[in-house]
Amino acid sequence: MDIKDITRMPEVAGLRAPETPSVDKEKAAHPFADVLKSSLDEVNKLQQKADAAAQSLATGDQTSVQDTMIAMEQADLSFRFMMQVRNKIVDAYQEIMRMQV
Repeated sequence: MDIKDITRMPEVAGLRAPETPSVDKEKAAHPFADVLKSSLDEVNKLQQKADAAAQSLATGDQTSVQDTMIAMEQADLSFRFMMQVRNKIVDAYQEIMRMQV
């Protein structure tokens, strides 16, 4: 059996090379920035949802105390997590800046 004949084997015949999705070159250049921005957007949405729930509770709309507290805790935890990630990024940046070349 020749190396070229391996593609004729039934186990291998159906396999193909993975297709590379078309990626915008600008987005491919900054994938970490895109992930960070989307995470910040998600935290912002949770903060806005918590604010709306608190305002709804204060004005007497149909939001329950439990739903308001859950929304506020989700926003608080996501914000704390975001701050810890930011602190780790800053620490890593400072460590890289201290390295000698």
